[in-house]
Amino acid sequence: MNFQRGRTREEPEINLIPMIDVLLVILIFLMVTTSYAKYSELQINLPQAGGEASASQVQPINVAVDATEHYAINNSEVRFSGVTSLAASLKKAAGEQTDPVIVINADAKTPHQAVINVMEAAREAGFGRITFATQNEAH
Repeated sequence: MNFQRGRTREEPEINLIPMIDVLLVILIFLMVTTSYAKYSELQINLPQAGGEASASQVQPINVAVDATEHYAINNSEVRFSGVTSLAASLKKAAGEQTDPVIVINADAKTPHQAVINVMEAAREAGFGRITFATQNEAH
């Protein structure tokens, strides 16, 4: 017998918010009470190795380019007649070094093509380590 006609039964509802609050409190409690292992307290004896310092020091090759596209390698002026001749001059300046550092000292007003010429000559000579010299601004 159904004495409550027309009334529908309410579906039971589970409220998740109190359960989330309890889980967060448990998580905080576990984080506070956990002790962390300290690996920095280990005593480590590093292995020893013997070796000699390299006898030959790598000397950088300084290439200077001014605003009027005049080139100098290690403070001696070089006449630019093409990238190939500049590459030969770089090889001559390198001497016995296989891969020296090329330091490009270019004036601020030097055309971009002049710097690219030096980079291309270094590539043709087989030198891949190129860096640029700059100076700090005066404050």
